[in-house]
Amino acid sequence: MAKIFLRILATALLLTGFGLAQAEQGKTVAITQIVEHPALDAVHQGVKDELAAQGYEEGTNLTLMHESAQGNSAIAAQIARKFAGEQPDVIVAIATPSAQTMAAATRNLPVVFSAVTDPVGAKLVESLEAPGRNITGVSDMLPLERHMDMLLRVVPEAKTIGTVYNPGEANAVALVEMLEETLEKRGLTLEKAAATKTSEVLGAARSLSGKVDAIYLTTDNTVISAAEAVISVGERAKIPVFAADTATVERGAVAAMGFDYYDLGRQTGSMVARILEGTAPADIAVETVDQLELFVNPGAAEKMGITLDDDLISEAAKVIGSE
Repeated sequence: MAKIFLRILATALLLTGFGLAQAEQGKTVAITQIVEHPALDAVHQGVKDELAAQGYEEGTNLTLMHESAQGNSAIAAQIARKFAGEQPDVIVAIATPSAQTMAAATRNLPVVFSAVTDPVGAKLVESLEAPGRNITGVSDMLPLERHMDMLLRVVPEAKTIGTVYNPGEANAVALVEMLEETLEKRGLTLEKAAATKTSEVLGAARSLSGKVDAIYLTTDNTVISAAEAVISVGERAKIPVFAADTATVERGAVAAMGFDYYDLGRQTGSMVARILEGTAPADIAVETVDQLELFVNPGAAEKMGITLDDDLISEAAKVIGSE
């Protein structure tokens, strides 16, 4: 009888120890990112910082996994299958291609997307208000009307606007279609140049020389990864380059009106924390970002043959080169 009691006690202690070990391991969050560039890297950092702020500390009660697809959709699909097999508590998918491959890989694990322009068009959710299944997230839909107001304020004589985009990226295609509609309403023309990979961006930008009065870059991940190539063309051909992503202004674009992608990451991290605490993704509406900031780069403007007026510079949240 004593031996049986000792066996039961030993088993109970073993199970208790196992339970404690599991509790110490805490939660696991896997982050998949289509490519590394400043905006998406800022989202990644924002997610990590927000989780830490909400008590999920990496190495203590949180395990973080992170993979970048280096701009390759096939690698993104491999990462998606790997993460689906790992069975983390939540998967964060940064940018549309990573979100789409993750959505195809699992219909059970909670997925939170970030920096996805058109989640309905990308078939990630049924609607913004009611996502419908295991996926929700934060959209970076661009306020194109306000962006064009800014561009035309700097280059009022512009008639044809050029853009470089990846026709294989759903996010990019949706934005270009909306941009074309926005310009048509103003009696302006859009000149498009395709680049399916970063090595093609320079050639695509060069094809716009002599055809456009200004270049506008959306949040297309392929193009933003090689934004310096477009900027170099703008400087040589004296074509002002504008961007949707404020980080691109620090890299040499004339101006951008956008939001802070780090803040977008913090917003995403807050959503992840809600799911870790038990809320189902289907019960969390897709969120967007409303607060915009103007970044300007007077030095870049001069290199591209224009001058920014003092009023615009005074309105900027950040003036590159004034530090």
